[in-house]
Amino acid sequence: MSLACRLRRQLVTHGKSRTTPATRELQEPLAKKNESARARLFRRGGIVAGLVAVAGLAVTGAAAASAQSPVTSHHTSGPLPTIVLEHGAWANSASWNGVVRRLQADGYPVDVPPNPLQGLAYDPAYLADFLQTISGPIVLVGHSYGGAVITNAATGNKQVKALVYVDAFAPDQGQTIGQLASAVPGSCVVAADPTTIFNLATFPGAPTGVFDAYVKQSLFPSCFANGLPLREARILAAAQEPLSTIALGQKSGVPAWKTIPSWAVVGTADHVIPPAEQLAMARHAHAHITEVRAPHLSMISDPGVVTRVIVDAAHATG
Repeated sequence: MSLACRLRRQLVTHGKSRTTPATRELQEPLAKKNESARARLFRRGGIVAGLVAVAGLAVTGAAAASAQSPVTSHHTSGPLPTIVLEHGAWANSASWNGVVRRLQADGYPVDVPPNPLQGLAYDPAYLADFLQTISGPIVLVGHSYGGAVITNAATGNKQVKALVYVDAFAPDQGQTIGQLASAVPGSCVVAADPTTIFNLATFPGAPTGVFDAYVKQSLFPSCFANGLPLREARILAAAQEPLSTIALGQKSGVPAWKTIPSWAVVGTADHVIPPAEQLAMARHAHAHITEVRAPHLSMISDPGVVTRVIVDAAHATG
């Protein structure tokens, strides 16, 4: 059996096994152990590296940032909501910096917690616990895989007043990231042999056949960061956080967008999640849709557009 076949079989097998309560209970100590190690990585490496990257990109990004018109808040009915930004796979919290600057300048409190990237059996619970530390209304924003995380984390949380999907997955109950990524042909992260796209690294305590997947740096600029300056794309490639392959086969739960209003920013030049699939998910969730000529990282290429949609969501639900 080929390596690709073994990987696909192992991903599906382990993805399904993690969704049962009994198995989840067995896996929780491992997930916590992995998260503890990864949290240290975020704090000491990922976030620091991201801040260094942003500092290094200040010159190349200055013109684009100055070209964005400021966002003015007209939120007058009560306190401003806290905006919580959830990054996706192969990114880190610093990918939101352009949006954070604009929101903070407009007076919004903002939180950008790390995403453990351990799969839907763990990451939404991690985010849901974080949301409990916030007082007052929340606008919850997710990019890419982070969209699937917020879809599950916000379910039943009455503080969350709006969901915003940025080039993101918005799964329905029972759907998986692997299914959605390949639902429409054309994604640059889908291949018969995943090792042509990803570098697969083992990690301590990993179940058999489960890896941390890194997008090959040589492919990152054309796949994730098309349209961004090559220098910037290379820094983003180097600073990426890996996604556990177990995440691809885990089923999503009851979606929060069934009861919480949603908005979607769809990058029409996205090579990771084909725009047709983004639009299908957004329409299924009855989201207010904004299309922008942007790659998968529209919060970096077009932070002004993304910020305006977030503020629109805050105004509409405030």
